[in-house]
Amino acid sequence: MFSKKKNAPGIQQAKLATLIAHDVHLKGDLEFSDGLRMDGHITGNVTGRAGEQTLLVVSDQGAITGNVTAYDIVINGTITGDVTVEHFVELQSNAHVNGNIYYQQLRMDVGASVEGKLTKREAAPMRHDAISDITAD
Repeated sequence: MFSKKKNAPGIQQAKLATLIAHDVHLKGDLEFSDGLRMDGHITGNVTGRAGEQTLLVVSDQGAITGNVTAYDIVINGTITGDVTVEHFVELQSNAHVNGNIYYQQLRMDVGASVEGKLTKREAAPMRHDAISDITAD
């Protein structure tokens, strides 16, 4: 009668190694690896390290003024700037984005707002050497 809930595509588990507390205000660009939880405010670009499955969580107290790039992003605060997501973005009910969002997968809760364009990106093509490894097995 009841079936198991299917695993919906979503955010890969990542370690939130860094916390920027609610009373912290930063100016300048920030690059992070693993995971970053943003409860404070930053004026500058926030970028997950290239080639890593980074996770950025912007809490309802968090705010970023600048462009944001990461593998996965959960937004429940405010971002003023463009958001580029390699895999999955979740806009929770208090999310406010004033800028364009480039995403592969998107989840948007009631109450979230975007003042900009939503543009779906195609999945990154599999590397040729990875294809060779698969077919060699």
